[in-house]
Amino acid sequence: MDARVSSSVSTVLFFAAIVASYFHSSEAAVSKGSFEDNFSIMWSEEHFTTSKDGQIWYLSLDKDTGCGFQTKQRYRFGWFSMKLKLVAGDSAGVVTAYYMCSENGAGPERDELDFEFLGNRTGEPYLIQTNVYKNGTGGREMRHMLWFDPTEDYHTYSILWNNHQIVFFVDRVPVRVFKNNGEKPNNFFPNEKPMYLFSSIWNADDWATRGGLEKTNWKLAPFVSSYKDFSVDGCQWEDPYPACVSTTTKNWWDQYDAWHLSDDQKMDYAWVQRNLVIYDYCKDSERYPTIPEECSLSPWD
Repeated sequence: MDARVSSSVSTVLFFAAIVASYFHSSEAAVSKGSFEDNFSIMWSEEHFTTSKDGQIWYLSLDKDTGCGFQTKQRYRFGWFSMKLKLVAGDSAGVVTAYYMCSENGAGPERDELDFEFLGNRTGEPYLIQTNVYKNGTGGREMRHMLWFDPTEDYHTYSILWNNHQIVFFVDRVPVRVFKNNGEKPNNFFPNEKPMYLFSSIWNADDWATRGGLEKTNWKLAPFVSSYKDFSVDGCQWEDPYPACVSTTTKNWWDQYDAWHLSDDQKMDYAWVQRNLVIYDYCKDSERYPTIPEECSLSPWD
């Protein structure tokens, strides 16, 4: 790592600490609990284990199947956060997903907010892919490198979701901003359907690593990802319509300061854009000869 990049990483970590102190003071009402309090296993319960104290959760993938879990509750807007440690070593073809979705399955009308961690060959960096779906349509991918090895320790991955923006955070550093507060409305912004939060591990060697050129080495199975410290400070859905969705006074995640990046967050975000972005659908003119309308909305506003 050259001196310029090393200095930039130090800057990001410094500002991340500032951002973390802001959120810590704002999250006094965060709801935490055991796995059983928050989640249900979606499939392959035999591929799910916990630490002896129940505070760390493990999902495993072998040639037969992966595993996944989901929250028992749905939410519409809020702050959603979890610590993950990804599959180490040769993880080509393996995808660890951490996402929000309005349906239990991949339904044709779903809204969805994705973190997907794309495994790689030993020595090659993990890639993180984010995506947004509205009414069953996605195609809004971005891919980033990370400034650390996500297999060595736990790192925090978070989503801020309100009616004005969706922000994907890694260790409190904003890596992606999806806006809905420009002069024109973002017709692709998912803001109507409550969502569950999910995580899963699965085989995607038909596309995940080098476009499917690198296949999963099943001799190394099982592949294991681990999770801890789930927290949510959000509007829990209650039919027909929860009052907390419309308030801008009681919840920090729906107040004016959460409608845009702070000055410190903008500095972090600018560094990420300069150094870590490797794919942005808004800049893919071959795929989108007519660039999607929401690409005109500035993340800086």
